[in-house]
Amino acid sequence: MPGGRLTQQERQQIALGLADNLAYAEIARRLDRPTSTITREVMRNGGPAGYRSDLAHRATEHRARRKQAAPRDPRTSAPQPYGRDAEAVRAYEELFTTVMMQSGMPQMMARVLASLTLSDSGSLTAAELVERLQVSPASISKAIAFLDEQGMVRRERDDRRRERYVVDNDVWYQSMVASARATAQIVATARQGVSVFGADTPAGVRLENTARFLDFVSESITRAAEQAREILHTGPPQPPSDDDTA
Repeated sequence: MPGGRLTQQERQQIALGLADNLAYAEIARRLDRPTSTITREVMRNGGPAGYRSDLAHRATEHRARRKQAAPRDPRTSAPQPYGRDAEAVRAYEELFTTVMMQSGMPQMMARVLASLTLSDSGSLTAAELVERLQVSPASISKAIAFLDEQGMVRRERDDRRRERYVVDNDVWYQSMVASARATAQIVATARQGVSVFGADTPAGVRLENTARFLDFVSESITRAAEQAREILHTGPPQPPSDDDTA
């Protein structure tokens, strides 16, 4: 399997594959490259609809020149806890970010979520995020506002009165509940449309089927989230004490 950077010819093949609606895995197979390489390449350069091979190639060359001139990435230059491989950590964070972007999340929001999720503390301040991601405070503020609205982070104050942004098990639960709540609003709107278009019309039948499907999904998500939360918040069983066995 070839290594190194993608060539301009390979990028042209990626563009052709996207135009033919090929899956990333199929494009990767034809180029004998890892699927993750193709995924990162496309998501970093406009996504499936906006990918242009010439622009992607120039952007990569620009990033390479900028990287040579810039100080080392603090994520790879700083010692890693638990003896982790710094380069492997950086690559995984990039992969995590890419997957979040594939789910529809904007790039900066995905980078912030990845940083919070992959930090051992599960929480960072705005200043720590600025230093970690090498972006402006305004970019962090905008990303946090988006994630907060989606229920994917929570805010708290530390002992120095600094605002910290937190990702933990309960945040993912709140995010699922927020998603189910938004889906329930679509259900209500679809059912309202049934009365407008008529239950016996093609549009009315379509809206009713949409409402029934999404209603089932919303209830299932909420039920699963509640069950998972109960499991995740339950600690391991404690061994019996001497009093219990007496």
